[in-house]
Amino acid sequence: MLLTTLLPLALIHAAGEHPPRVRVDRARRGFADASGRPFVPFGVNYYRPGTGWAPQLWKQFDAEATRRDFARLKELGANAVRVFISFGSFYNQLDKLDPDGLAKFDQLLDLADEAGLYVHPTGPDHWEGAPAWTKDMSFHSCDANEASLKALDDYWRMFASRYRGRTTVWAYDLRNEPSVAWETPHMRTQWEAWRKDRGQEPVPVPDPKANPPVPYIGDYQRFRESLAERWVARQATAICAADPDALVTVGLIQWSIPAQRIALNQYAAFRPAAIAKHLDFMELHYYPLVGGCYRYEGAEAEATQLAVLEAMAREAAKPGLPLVIAEFGWYGGGPLDAGTKPATEEQQAEWCRHLVETTAPLACGWLNWGMYDHPEAKDVSRLTGLFTSDGKEKAWARAFRDLAHRFRAKPPTFAMPERPDLPWDACIASGDAMEKFRQAYLKAFLADRRAN
Repeated sequence: MLLTTLLPLALIHAAGEHPPRVRVDRARRGFADASGRPFVPFGVNYYRPGTGWAPQLWKQFDAEATRRDFARLKELGANAVRVFISFGSFYNQLDKLDPDGLAKFDQLLDLADEAGLYVHPTGPDHWEGAPAWTKDMSFHSCDANEASLKALDDYWRMFASRYRGRTTVWAYDLRNEPSVAWETPHMRTQWEAWRKDRGQEPVPVPDPKANPPVPYIGDYQRFRESLAERWVARQATAICAADPDALVTVGLIQWSIPAQRIALNQYAAFRPAAIAKHLDFMELHYYPLVGGCYRYEGAEAEATQLAVLEAMAREAAKPGLPLVIAEFGWYGGGPLDAGTKPATEEQQAEWCRHLVETTAPLACGWLNWGMYDHPEAKDVSRLTGLFTSDGKEKAWARAFRDLAHRFRAKPPTFAMPERPDLPWDACIASGDAMEKFRQAYLKAFLADRRAN
């Protein structure tokens, strides 16, 4: 039975002054507060160094350290933090939220109020452990099976009901970088039903490595997209039922947009045009991964990375919703190559500044991956912070401050660049089509740079 005894926090919260509610400003493809003043989300994905990997934000929650961090972020010009809600700290039982986790989240909201920051909860994930009840739920596969959808529906109803009216919560992100699996038992059954509904004969799940791909590979990708849309729609509906004023999005991994060559089963299947109707704004994550780990070899190499970034941002912006680059950094999402000397802090600052400036005509907000470098990380989070792990301000922090103040004074203006459109159906069915598009887009991107 769903627990209904938790009152909305707006009714029980007495300390501190809350910021004005943020709403979507569709006319300018951005955000504004209740008075119409533009809001440009500019901040970080927040976790602390020294808490292991994955970071234990809640199990090792340090209120005083968080207070100091938030004050420092505010001094830099930040106005938002994205935090990750974990099963292990918030949802250990199907029928209730964890009181200890909620108390820590309450405290974090109070600290955000004190500093003048908005909070962007993202969840739930397995960073702090997976309760036994999740064992057979296939949460990672996003295959839209009823058991996992029901559990997520209940979670969001409880969480969004509790924080209904708490304006410090800027928006909810359904999941960090969801991706539909290529094949699960549930998907095999649903694939057969999907074909039958269209008057087609049953066929096996295709081998994504087959060369050439089977003729119906595009149909299978569209089937995967239908599961992603169902997954988004169910959770968004649950949140809005609990809090009609809540804003909802989902943090898309860059493989959601096939604008560079990837394996066919790497395509995440969260197609912006399909899921946008269920969201208030779009979010995209990007790391420079064209050709592997970016090595900072000059302007040509940088342009290759920035062109793919712009192509992905352009496609994410096409449905007409505001776009936030909700996660980015100066290396890709895997470990640094063995023996590779890291780039300099100045190169980090230059790349991140160019990333923001390249997407400024399309996006209306940016959240850096991490406040601090994180030595315990098994990926490039070791180096992506604004500060070193011991708190030293990096060159990127200084550039971040400049950008934050620039956008506060003059919010970005949306302008869709004239570029080749991504041939979606061709690209989700062919790596060669992805590469052909990437090269055509790069040519147009470079031509525009030369002309301007």
